[in-house]
Amino acid sequence: MNGFVMRFENIDRVDGAEADPVSGTVVYAPVKSLFLLTMYGATIYGFVRYLRIDAVLLFTVKTMVVLLLGHSVGMHRRLIHKSFECPLWLERTLVYFGVLVGLGGPFAMIRTHDFRDWAQRQGRCHDYFAHRRTPVIDAVWQMHCDLRLAKPPRLTIEPEVANDAFYRFIDRHWIAVHLPWALAFYFIGGWAWVIWGVCTQIATTVTGHWLIGYFAHQAHDDNWQVTGAGVQGRNVPLVGWLTMGEGWHNNHHAFPGSARMGLYTGQSDPGYRFIKMLEAMGLAWKVRTARDLAHRPQLQWTSGAQPHFKPDIKPCPTLHWIGRRLRFRI
Repeated sequence: MNGFVMRFENIDRVDGAEADPVSGTVVYAPVKSLFLLTMYGATIYGFVRYLRIDAVLLFTVKTMVVLLLGHSVGMHRRLIHKSFECPLWLERTLVYFGVLVGLGGPFAMIRTHDFRDWAQRQGRCHDYFAHRRTPVIDAVWQMHCDLRLAKPPRLTIEPEVANDAFYRFIDRHWIAVHLPWALAFYFIGGWAWVIWGVCTQIATTVTGHWLIGYFAHQAHDDNWQVTGAGVQGRNVPLVGWLTMGEGWHNNHHAFPGSARMGLYTGQSDPGYRFIKMLEAMGLAWKVRTARDLAHRPQLQWTSGAQPHFKPDIKPCPTLHWIGRRLRFRI
């Protein structure tokens, strides 16, 4: 299978030996629900009252930045999957931008991701984990509710993350971290910048995260199948660029520890390109891809002849020179 080298294992924080991924109750989560509804209300008001080119441009730039640097590279590929190494100050910066997406703090994101990942690998799991209900019901569940399992698994976050004072602070104050941005935007561009640069961005990124998650887990005969898993991942090609590569979810289910999600020709992955830029500057190292991961016997290719992974991105000499000049240490 394209010459895998058994060097890296996937991060597994969940002990589900005595847990039940099926039995549970969906309950209303007032904090995240009211927070999101407030963002929706402000967004609607902003469309009516403050539809300005500069505000829309701010929204576009900030949305792309928090998705690329924050959610995809910082929160998902680095903090959750440890698919590359980087300086602690850079990791904290990227994770901070990930909190600005509006989904929650770093511990909450690890918990949500790892519980869902564990449940989907089981033969059966609750519809909340599998996104089996109608889009309307699933949207309400995911964005306004939480699932309380009758027998939840045990989550153990690695001490260097769990005991990090910065992560503990932004996890506890994941809503308040938006206030400095709101104040700065207000003094620069007034209420238009506050609404578009904070409220509309959060409404868009939270809703977009749910939407991609929903379509990425619908029944579909995709290329990779994980034998025994009750939920398979599905690639969503139309949003490869918009999601910074996160749309290649079938690839991600197959190789969760890979820093590269767009594995084959024609699969765009801006998140991986950014990581390679960091690597060229000496700000990222030990970048692992699907070629580096241990072969899993339960992983099966089901669509005829398996294509080869596309060649790796060549390092940029200019960025390498900049990194050396600035004395970044690998």
